[in-house]
Amino acid sequence: MLYELPLMEAQQEVHERIAQEAPLSETLDAIAHWIEVLLPEAIVAFMHFDPQQQTLSLSPSQCFSPAYQARLQKVPIGPDAASFGYAAYRRQAVVTEDIRTDPRWAAFRDAAEREGLRACYSNPVITASGELLGTFGTYFRQPFHPTDTSRRRLKQAAALVALAIIRERDTSKHRALAEWYHSLFVNHPDGVYAFDLEGRFQRGNAALARITGYPEEAMIGHHFNEFIEPAYHEFTQACFDIARQGGSRQYETMGIHQEGHAYHLEILNFPVSVDGEIVGVYGICRDITRQREQEAQLAYQATHDLLTHLPNRTTFDERLEAAFGVEGNPLVVMHLDLDGFKTVNDGLGHRIGNQLLAAVAERLRHVIDQDDTVARLTGDEFALLLPRLNDCQAGVDMAERVLNALSTPFQIEGKPVHISASIGIACNCDAVECPHELMQQADLAMADAKQQGRNIWHWYRGNERQITEASVLLRHDLHTALRDDQFELYYQPIVEAASGRIRGLEALIRWHHPEKGMISPGVFIPLAEQTGQIIPLGRWILRRVCQDAAAMQMTGERVVPVAVNISSLQFRRTGFLEDVQQALHAAGLFPEYLELEVTESVLLDGAEQAIELIDHLKALGIKVALDDFGTGFSSLSYLRDLPIHKVKLDRAFIKDITTDRRDAAIVQGIIDMAHHLDLVVVAEGIEEEQQQWDLVQRHCDLLQGFHFAKPMPRGAVMGLPDRLPEP
Repeated sequence: MLYELPLMEAQQEVHERIAQEAPLSETLDAIAHWIEVLLPEAIVAFMHFDPQQQTLSLSPSQCFSPAYQARLQKVPIGPDAASFGYAAYRRQAVVTEDIRTDPRWAAFRDAAEREGLRACYSNPVITASGELLGTFGTYFRQPFHPTDTSRRRLKQAAALVALAIIRERDTSKHRALAEWYHSLFVNHPDGVYAFDLEGRFQRGNAALARITGYPEEAMIGHHFNEFIEPAYHEFTQACFDIARQGGSRQYETMGIHQEGHAYHLEILNFPVSVDGEIVGVYGICRDITRQREQEAQLAYQATHDLLTHLPNRTTFDERLEAAFGVEGNPLVVMHLDLDGFKTVNDGLGHRIGNQLLAAVAERLRHVIDQDDTVARLTGDEFALLLPRLNDCQAGVDMAERVLNALSTPFQIEGKPVHISASIGIACNCDAVECPHELMQQADLAMADAKQQGRNIWHWYRGNERQITEASVLLRHDLHTALRDDQFELYYQPIVEAASGRIRGLEALIRWHHPEKGMISPGVFIPLAEQTGQIIPLGRWILRRVCQDAAAMQMTGERVVPVAVNISSLQFRRTGFLEDVQQALHAAGLFPEYLELEVTESVLLDGAEQAIELIDHLKALGIKVALDDFGTGFSSLSYLRDLPIHKVKLDRAFIKDITTDRRDAAIVQGIIDMAHHLDLVVVAEGIEEEQQQWDLVQRHCDLLQGFHFAKPMPRGAVMGLPDRLPEP
C-alpha cells in the first residue's frame, strides 16, 4: 500500500532516535508521529505518573486545548477513574469505545465533549521491572474499536515510550535497554540487520529472511553486494560507506532474491557508535516492488488517456516544450476536433462514442511517424506534434493524410460510423515566444476550420483574435470599478474533511456593477488579464484580504489562514514579492495567515524563476498552494519540484466521484501521491454529503464547496458555526 512509505519512515525515525539517544521530547514526538501515520484519526497523549501522589498529569501537547490540559492534571488513579487512570491502576490496556456512555468518564465527560473527543485507548507505560511511569493513550473523535493490529502497535508504542524514558532517566541500565532493543530487532516487521565495518552481515531478523529468501545463517559473514544486482554494486557500496563514516543514508537499490528474480529494496543505513567510535552499521530494509509497480501504473495513468492509451494533455505539453527549444526543422502542431461527435455520442450512446474515440486514436497512430506525437486533449479533441518535418508543405501533406485516414467509415459493433475532423495547424516558422502560444494559434486555426465547413484543415496566418465592442466598454467599466471601489471580497470556508471544522477561507472577488448588477469573475478576470488591469486589481485583492484577515483575527473568532488566487501575470511581474510584503505590513497580518493559490501556468515562462519566487515566499512564512490540479498543464514533475504545501483538486474530478470509477481512481491517485510528498490535499466543489464521506474514506485532508457554505461577505462568515454544514 502507498501509505506504508511514511509508516516505514516514522518507524525508522523512532528507532533512530532511540539508537542515537536523542532527547526524550524528540523520541516521544517521533513515537506520536508513528502512531498518527498508522492511525491518522488518532490523537496521541502522554500522561506521566507521580508515585508520591498516585496521580497522572497530561504532558504538554499542541493537540489539546489549554483548558483540557489543565483539567487533566494530578488526576488520581483507581478502579473508578477514567480509562487512563484505570489503565494505570490495573496496569493493563483499557479501551473506552465511547466516552459518552462510559461511566468512568463521568467526571471528565464535559471536558472531553468540548474537546471533541469520543473514544480513548490507554496503555500503561511500565518498565521491565514493573515500575509504572505513566500512560500512553490515543484519543479519537468518533467511537473506536481497536483491531488486533492496532492493539499490538499501540502496545509496542507504550513499550517504546517506556524505553525512551528509561534511557533518558538512567543510562546506566544499559542491559535492560539492550534487551528492549533486541526485542524490537527480532520482531520488527521490516528487515533489520547489522554489518561489520567491511559490510559483512553479522545478524538479521526473520523479516530479512522473508524479504531476501535467504535464512540468516546463509547471509552471516557474506558481503551485502552478494545479494545485490551487479549494476547496483557501486552505488550500494557508496551508500554503505556514508554510514560507515558516520552519516545516515536512505536509498533504493535492486536486490537478487534467493529464487533468482530482482526486486526493489528501500534501505536505511546508519552507524552504530560505542563511546564515540563507529563499530558497525545497522540497516533497515523493505521490499517495495509492489509499491513501485503501483507508482508506475499511476504515472502511466497521469500521463496517458486511459480510453485511447494516447499521451494526455500533460505529456503533450511537456513534449511540445522540449521540442520548442530544439533548433532545426520547423515545429508543427495540429489541433484536431472531430466533426459531429456529439451527435454520434448522443444518438448511439456513450459506449459507441468511446469505441469510436479509441478507433480514431488507432488510425492516428498509424498516420504519424516514429518521432511524432499524437495525444488526446479532452473529449473529442486530439493534438499532433510534428518536430521533424522538412518544410511547411510537409505539414499540409500530414493534415491531408489525417483527413484521408478518417474518411473511411468506422465499423463499431457492426454499424458503419462516419466521422470527419477540423484541423488547425500552426508552425514556429513565424515569431513565437513560448510553446503554449503555438498551441493557442492551432486552437484559433481549428476554430476557423470549423467555420469554413469542417472536414478541412486551416493554417494559422497571424493574429485572428478580435476584441469585441462589449469588451472595450467593459474594460472602461473595469477601470472605473477600480477607481470607485465597486469590488467586494466574499469568503468561502475550507473545512477539515471528517469533522467539518473550519480550517481556512478562500477569498473570491465580486463586482457590483452600478448598472449591470453582479458581473461574474469568469467575465472580467480574463478581460483584466488581457488588458493588464489584473495587476492593480490583484494588488487591491491582496491588500483587502490582508486587512480582512487581520480584522477577523482581532475578534479572535475566526483565526484561520485566508487563501487568495494569484494570476500568473501578477505572479511573474517584477515587484510582486514587495507587493505581498507591503500588504502584510500595512494590515499588521502575520505571514502564516496568508496563503497564495497559483496554477501551473506560472511555470510557462520559466520554472526556475517561479520556484525561486515560491522559495522566497516560503522563507517569509507564506504558504503557496497549487490550484486546479489535474487540469490544464498539470504535471507530476510540478508536484515534485514546486516548494508548495498544498494541492487543490479541481471540481471536475469531484462532480462524479461517487459514480465514475475513473474520476475516483484519478482522485485517489493524486491524494496518495500528494501525501507521499507531504502535501495537503483540498477537494473543491463538494455539493453533496455523499461526496464528503467518499473523500473522507480516501483520506482527503480538506474540503470546500456549497455542501458546507457558499461564498459570502466577511460579516456572514464571522457568524458561521465552527463546524459545517450546519445541522
